[in-house]
Amino acid sequence: MKVLYVCTELFPLLKTGGLGDVSGALPPALRDAGCDVRVLLPGFPPIRSGVGPSRLPRSYPLQLPAGQGPRVEDLGLSEPPVVHPATLPGSGLAAYVLEARALFDRPGNPYLDTHGDNGIRFALLAWSAACIGHGLDPHWQPDVLHCHDWHTGLAPLYLRQMAMPGPPPAASVFTIHNLAYQGIFPDSLFGQLGLPEYLFGIDGIEFWGQVSFMKAGLQAADRITTVSPAYAREILEPEQGCGLDGLLRARSAVVSGILNGVDYEVWNPSRDGVLMHPYDWDSLAGKVKAKAQLQRRMGLQVRRDAMVFGVVSRLTEQKGLHLVEALTDELVSMGAQLAVLGAGDIPLEQAFLRAAARHPGRIAVDIGYDESLAHAIMGGADVIMVPSRFEPCGLTQLYGLRYGALPLVHRVGGLADTVVDASAQNLEAGFATGFIFDEYTVQGLRTALHRALRLYAQPPAWARVQQIAMRQRFDWGEAAAQYTSLYRSLKPDAAHA
Repeated sequence: MKVLYVCTELFPLLKTGGLGDVSGALPPALRDAGCDVRVLLPGFPPIRSGVGPSRLPRSYPLQLPAGQGPRVEDLGLSEPPVVHPATLPGSGLAAYVLEARALFDRPGNPYLDTHGDNGIRFALLAWSAACIGHGLDPHWQPDVLHCHDWHTGLAPLYLRQMAMPGPPPAASVFTIHNLAYQGIFPDSLFGQLGLPEYLFGIDGIEFWGQVSFMKAGLQAADRITTVSPAYAREILEPEQGCGLDGLLRARSAVVSGILNGVDYEVWNPSRDGVLMHPYDWDSLAGKVKAKAQLQRRMGLQVRRDAMVFGVVSRLTEQKGLHLVEALTDELVSMGAQLAVLGAGDIPLEQAFLRAAARHPGRIAVDIGYDESLAHAIMGGADVIMVPSRFEPCGLTQLYGLRYGALPLVHRVGGLADTVVDASAQNLEAGFATGFIFDEYTVQGLRTALHRALRLYAQPPAWARVQQIAMRQRFDWGEAAAQYTSLYRSLKPDAAHA
């Protein structure tokens, strides 16, 4: 089974969020599950400089015939775009890198639309995926295109359009990592995409008078997946459907959820190079030392008795961090500490920085993202907070479980799928792994905070929950097996190819 995995970021080459972690771990797991998988990436500078040479010396110029795919005159390229074979570091997987320097060779966040050309940039990425699906590389033609998030949403549509009136040579799977980010562009972009006019309509890729790349993927893919079973159900309803719930209900027969996993080679407190004193569920003394290490690193008072709440997140309303900010003074008054790592909405960043200024040694805030500090917070925090308004899957709470930083989460999406609340019944039964609140309000979060503090005041009970949490497993092997089964259902003749 040949699978082309299409994405825009991949750890350790480029990571802005959970998509990078997923793309770094899932393709190797698919290979281990028996797939012949290759990854297609845009030629952002960290990707071009990070990949290794390929055993296949040949590159493949993209052909852009008039009326099909992005218009050549709109690309602003002095040279034709080229797909270069490459090798991914670490895994050794084969990859393709889309070379179009005028579009991708830019510093900073890869998704910033500083040139006003994100639409054409990611349309070209989708077009290159479809071309590979149609045999651009004569030595390797995929059976399945597995496309991720709105940046690749046009790929299933291009794949289908290039084959008309017949069926495409490859099947397509489109995975939603976050439906709230949809790739919405002005209607003027449509004329640059090389698609027939009838597709700019309610049954095509038009969305409230604009172009939606996410909608393109939902309309054209053979199967639609999300990153948790609960989120797959939630997006069929208006509250979480982001205006696309009607389309998703119409296609509900092909929508399913496959829970993300954790790369336990990267996220493992017993082998984490960031931690001066590694630990595991049978050696929690190291967790106490990791806490002191974190407190020193972030300028918090080194106090074993102070309960440390950690946040590693985008600082946005969607992540529920305004609820946390509203409780900072109260949290300190209860004798706790707060360690925050993240960036996002400027007013929220500033609010957390003001809280840190009010409570030096009790609240520490690092604006930005630091992979090493993220590991240190997981190692040193007693609780990791993920109070998201909605959460397709969430990886932070999974990392927290493995590090004994008990997750405190809102009961939604993948958070509800992965955390077992420390209710009296679950504590007695030995199932509890964290704290869940239902009411998405400051009071709802406050109640969960108080429950966590009460359990923390009972060290033997707290240690038991930590050990149960750390023994949980969310392996990529299970997710890869489910994806492989899905691929085979779409291309049964290729299952043993």
